[in-house]
Amino acid sequence: MTLQHNHRLAALRAQLDRIGLDGLIIATGDEHITEFPAPYSRRLAWLTGFTGSTASIAVLADKAAIFVDVRYTGSVRTQVDGADWSYQDVPQTSVGAWLADHAPGRRIGYDPRLYTRSALAAIGEKVMGTAELVPLSVNPIDTLWSDQPARPTSPAFVQPIELAGKSSADKRRDVSEWLASIEADACVLVALDSIAWLFNIRASDVDIVPLNYSFAICHRDGTADLFVDPRKIDETVRQHLGNSVRLKPYDDFYTALEAMPGKLVSVDPNLTPVAIYAALKKGNAVIRADRDPAVLSKAVKNPVEIEGMKQAHIRDGAALTRFLHWFSIEAPKGKLTESSAAARLNEYRRQTYRYHSLSFEPISAADGNAAIPHYWPTPETDAPICPDSIYLVDSGGQYLDGTTDVTRTVAVGQPRAEVRDRFTRVLQGYIALQTIIFPTGTVGSRLDVIARIALWAGGVDCSHGIGHGVGHFLNVHEGPAYFGPFARPGEAAIEAGMILSNEPGFYKAGDYGIRIENLMVAVERSVEGSDNRMLGFEAITMAPIDRNLINVDMLSDAEIDWLDGYHARVFKLLSPLMSAEEQAWLERETSSVR
Repeated sequence: MTLQHNHRLAALRAQLDRIGLDGLIIATGDEHITEFPAPYSRRLAWLTGFTGSTASIAVLADKAAIFVDVRYTGSVRTQVDGADWSYQDVPQTSVGAWLADHAPGRRIGYDPRLYTRSALAAIGEKVMGTAELVPLSVNPIDTLWSDQPARPTSPAFVQPIELAGKSSADKRRDVSEWLASIEADACVLVALDSIAWLFNIRASDVDIVPLNYSFAICHRDGTADLFVDPRKIDETVRQHLGNSVRLKPYDDFYTALEAMPGKLVSVDPNLTPVAIYAALKKGNAVIRADRDPAVLSKAVKNPVEIEGMKQAHIRDGAALTRFLHWFSIEAPKGKLTESSAAARLNEYRRQTYRYHSLSFEPISAADGNAAIPHYWPTPETDAPICPDSIYLVDSGGQYLDGTTDVTRTVAVGQPRAEVRDRFTRVLQGYIALQTIIFPTGTVGSRLDVIARIALWAGGVDCSHGIGHGVGHFLNVHEGPAYFGPFARPGEAAIEAGMILSNEPGFYKAGDYGIRIENLMVAVERSVEGSDNRMLGFEAITMAPIDRNLINVDMLSDAEIDWLDGYHARVFKLLSPLMSAEEQAWLERETSSVR
């Protein structure tokens, strides 16, 4: 934390005093609860210096706290000054619990555009009878942030049916039929990826996600109101949307909510800011809680989307494999750093057909930095990659036909026996989840443990959830299915067509980190003699796994068969895209481990 951030915290406290508040809570995200928001809404980063994707803060006159999960317990301590902020680990504590202990009798402001009803309720439950939560019409940070960027206005563009697999008109017809089935008049869509998917429109409002800042109201009669900056919409997009979609200015959205008296309006409590509830109530609408109708449909990819994802992963895998080949030559020279390696990988991806952007900034980490699950090199932390390093790279790309997310851990030189043991256990966990067969109706939180068994047998564990859903040319983190140790609100059962990551890991603080990550598509599996409908997974990420880190003696015959079979697919699919030198290297890296 710089002196500048210290001054900002002091200015915020003075502003809170002027408006009669004792404190303020803020979470990362924007008015759409976006995981990776545009720069204009990175208020928490402006105040604290923290750049991670998920955090919350609580500011009082005499103390302040920042709340992060295990992914950021390391990085928050390098970015945020502990003299001004106390570090709070989630889920061991929470904003609500902290306020209940430190702010009894105080008035705590919050921006109702930035908190969902369910998130605010969780805080309110903890502070009930102690602190008072006060909704604000103006965010105090916005009044202080003199050079706050404007909301982005990148041109919207059409995601054609050849890539989307289903027209926007057909998707909106499904929503109309759903509204009729629940006897609702309309539904409000807030999540940017839901709107992008439903209307088959993308943009570049966020560097790493092809999103378009907009709100939508879908009506039972099949029409829709799309609230978007008119500067973003050209004639091609207008014709694509047709007459049934009314284009309205982005800033007119809340006024429109207040003009729905007597209408039964469906909203998703896990995705909808409190301010939207307030506007609907002000206009005397009747509110009912439902899952956003695009969420599950978006998560279950259609055949065109699945094929696009597979093709994107082949091209992306070739880019990653070119990097790994280059890395195998350059890393032993001892001249690379985390950031220079990431820059080279980014360049390989940019050369790939149908590339749009990165899907997130690469996690390029050597040795102790790799023990921080979500670490990004900065000028202050950029570490050398030494001839004996363990290097972890988690990266991905946005392509017009798919989104990728892949992690590989590689050894520079000969790894220690301990590292090979841990890597092999991570690989065993990966294979166990990759090859599991399970009945329909199973949620991912029931399967998460499968990837931990080999780690537990060695007396260690993975400190994060094992996987998440991934969008089609959309968010790299997508609900409503995931692999995690605990059930979450809104979790859905895994269905055929869903694409999820499988990414067990192990992290030894200050020493090294290991993670293996592929994306998988859920597919139907037949089990002889069973009358149940069963599911399994097919790996769609194609890239070699470092054989030098594997203790083959720890693997069963079935695990070796899977690994050799996977590597045979990798070589078959990627070798036509490689140079002769790269092919020869890939052939060695994908040869049998027997």
